Amino acid sequence: MKAVLVNEKNHDLYIGEVNDPILSEGDLLVKVKATAINRADLLQRKGLYPPPPGESTIIGLEMAGVVEKVGHGVSDWKEGDRVYALLPGGGYAEKVVIPADMGMRIPEEMTFEEAAAIPEAFLTAYLNMVVLGNLKAGDHVLIHAGASGVGTAAIQIAREIGAVSIVTAGSAEKLDRCVSLGANYTVNYKEEDFSEKVHEITNGKGVQLIMDFIGASYWEANVKSIGIDGRWILIGTLGGQALTSAHLGPFLQKRIQFIGSTLRSRTKAFKIDLTRQFEEFSRGKFSAGKLAPIIDQVFDWKDVSSAHQYMAENRNTGKIVLKVE
Repeated sequence: MKAVLVNEKNHDLYIGEVNDPILSEGDLLVKVKATAINRADLLQRKGLYPPPPGESTIIGLEMAGVVEKVGHGVSDWKEGDRVYALLPGGGYAEKVVIPADMGMRIPEEMTFEEAAAIPEAFLTAYLNMVVLGNLKAGDHVLIHAGASGVGTAAIQIAREIGAVSIVTAGSAEKLDRCVSLGANYTVNYKEEDFSEKVHEITNGKGVQLIMDFIGASYWEANVKSIGIDGRWILIGTLGGQALTSAHLGPFLQKRIQFIGSTLRSRTKAFKIDLTRQFEEFSRGKFSAGKLAPIIDQVFDWKDVSSAHQYMAENRNTGKIVLKVE
């Protein structure tokens, strides 16, 4: 089969030939129709984010496609079924093997491109806001990088839960998009101190949950923004990993729960359980328009290098999708 590969010398991407994945008991062999780009893909391309041991070295953390073959012991899927799923790797390819229990059925009215934009963004947002963050109706949640794929999913999930979202992004256009998705309050981080806005909105109480994609550069403002017994979920370090200094007193005074979270390295059993929980939460919501994948651009996978550059330049609001032909 064909797959997007990485030149080890200069990290350039190209389409080459590799062996088909092997179908095992309990698995589905899927003909990939679309995949989507994530920040992790850019890091893996540079050798900075290797796949978990034993998983495909091909880039790609999600896909949508058609079941081509069903493994022994699988009774609830058949050839021709439309499926989308989270992956540990392998999405930038013509075929992929997934555990049947990881598969989610694509609603009849949804395109492959739309379905491919869902798994990583929505499962990451659901994991960190609901499973780890315990977000409840009426809670205030601070969502950074609100115009990103995960950010746009997080805004919608917060809205469906009944939480109050305070969202940061770097342009008026991106903030307007966040409002259209249900953001209650927005802050342009390039023009305002978001911690002051949080203080104003919450009457000085702070937020119950922070979705932090940024890390070091937002540290002090996040400490000021979080409330008593608040949960602070670190899921990215776009603003740096190293702190020159950190005052830990507020963590004791506010009883802050700080949680580092990644999804890719979780066990298969964990991901299956997460998929089932999200399916229950989202049942009927995509078809009803209450949840929707936000797609900025669709590229042909032959233009994958341009798609990566588009993300590297932070030009996207929502997901960047690759159409696999």
